[in-house]
Amino acid sequence: MRSNRDAIRAAQDSPSGTAHAVPPVTPAAPDGPNAQAVAEGVHPAAEAATREPAVTRLPCPPPHRLEGCAHADALSPAERYGELFVRVQASGIFADSKTFPDCLPLAPPEEILARYQRQRDLPGFSLEAFVAEHFARSTVPDSHYVSNPDQSLREHIDSLWPVLTRDPIDHPPWCSLLPLPHPYVVPGGRFGELYYWDSYFTMLGLEASGRHDLVRAMADNFAYLLDSYGLVPNGTRSYYLSRSQPPVFTLMTELFEAQGVEPPHAYLPHLRTEHAFWMDGAERLCPGTAHRRAVRLPDGSLLNRYWDDHARPREESFLEDVVTAHRGDRPAHLVFRDLRAAAESGWDFSSRWLDESAPGTPASLSTIRTTAILPIDLNALLWHAETRLATLCERAGDADGAARYAAMAHARREAIERHLWHPELGAFVDYDWHRGARRQCLTAATVMPLFVGLASDEQAAAIGATLRARLLAEGGLATTCVRSGEQWDQPNGWAPLQWLAIQGLRRHGDEALAHEIADRWLSTVAGLYRREYKLVEKYRLRRKGRHALGGGGGEYPLQDGFGWTNGVVAMLLQHYPEHPAAGTRAGVGANGN
Repeated sequence: MRSNRDAIRAAQDSPSGTAHAVPPVTPAAPDGPNAQAVAEGVHPAAEAATREPAVTRLPCPPPHRLEGCAHADALSPAERYGELFVRVQASGIFADSKTFPDCLPLAPPEEILARYQRQRDLPGFSLEAFVAEHFARSTVPDSHYVSNPDQSLREHIDSLWPVLTRDPIDHPPWCSLLPLPHPYVVPGGRFGELYYWDSYFTMLGLEASGRHDLVRAMADNFAYLLDSYGLVPNGTRSYYLSRSQPPVFTLMTELFEAQGVEPPHAYLPHLRTEHAFWMDGAERLCPGTAHRRAVRLPDGSLLNRYWDDHARPREESFLEDVVTAHRGDRPAHLVFRDLRAAAESGWDFSSRWLDESAPGTPASLSTIRTTAILPIDLNALLWHAETRLATLCERAGDADGAARYAAMAHARREAIERHLWHPELGAFVDYDWHRGARRQCLTAATVMPLFVGLASDEQAAAIGATLRARLLAEGGLATTCVRSGEQWDQPNGWAPLQWLAIQGLRRHGDEALAHEIADRWLSTVAGLYRREYKLVEKYRLRRKGRHALGGGGGEYPLQDGFGWTNGVVAMLLQHYPEHPAAGTRAGVGANGN
């Protein structure tokens, strides 16, 4: 095992600046159990049986999926600056790896790179001075916002929407920020761009606050991204274009149907495009093979996984990924892709994606194997998308399309029942397709089938009992049963998972447990607001004394803002208007917090 210093030196000393740290960008290659699982010693004799067939590449390779894509010049910073990018990220000039990819170049990138190549070996050359001369930091717009301790929690949330809203402006040339046509709401803190699955939960809060204009604007932005790139990227930065996030655009469009202000089929072409993105290559798969996000199991079942088209460090977490890969004994490119795939899941990071084979202490992040795992929440969302597409196609008079999507939904549901339902555990779990076994770890992702209507009432009752026995914590619903140091594990709780659980349980008639989770979560959020006048990205579900605490772990400090917390809390206060959190002000706690 190499030291962190060795890992950094490998990135700096690579002759091309890419050999160790940024493998060359290539089109997405098939990866079967033989490609990764054999490397992990899983299937030592399975090469011939599991080799994936060659597949035809799309005419415009990822991330620019559309032929003749108008945005094919949206290169990422690593692609633009090559060895300069690697050296800056490995140097530690910036405390946060996201800072440099978000910087604004002050000259054409090719000119900056040429200057660097001329100057880098000159006596007295200062990389820090060179970067300061040629790049400007991206700054958060100055809102002059100061929390008002006299505001109630609900008033505080309503006042935050203008602070977190960004209007389309002249797009700075050559920067990593992707242009959008309409206003949008950002999460806050270091996250100053539009994020995909965050935005659904933010939009719930905008609905609760009566900001229907922003809800429509954000949905139209996502439609624009699908038209432009063939996917909704993780976030609106060029370095996110190789991956998406949990496909919640279908849920977003349902908000309009509930309002009755938008024809349900208005976004049908975009829903088709997104589904095609997730299913790319599926029709050509033989049993036991995979391509990108689609996996055909040996029994012929078709399910999906998270993926990323690049096998190199994430540009926004460059140094962290290099160090993680060099802490383990797996080929670095496998670790890089699995880290990126976990980022597509939104659960970055969690024991959910780590190797379960090692007993005792939680596995190291370097054992991450996301692409070997078929997640229950992703497949439940895709089932919901297929069901919704079938309905919308029928309304639009497309009988063939309706039948095709209905058949896909039916087949997916059967595959989920067969492979992802764990009757002994009383929960839906993820499935390790490399090892041919259900994952044993219980996670809050088990609530997604309840939320989208996939689970039966009997399954919902079993899940409710499991949640109460194993994941219900003092401050809300826990994410997993594991304390690993990663932010999507104990002791943290996250707003989106609270909402999915509460609404999923309510859908199946378990109002008591739904109310219990909502009560504990609102009390947690109100307790921190009472003391610090803010909402944050995640919360510790165990209090210190009588004080609620913000969550810990992960790659970056706790972020204030915070989009999806605001959204979920606003909607919960609408559902539970009598909860003491609704009136929480400075010095007046909820439930004694």
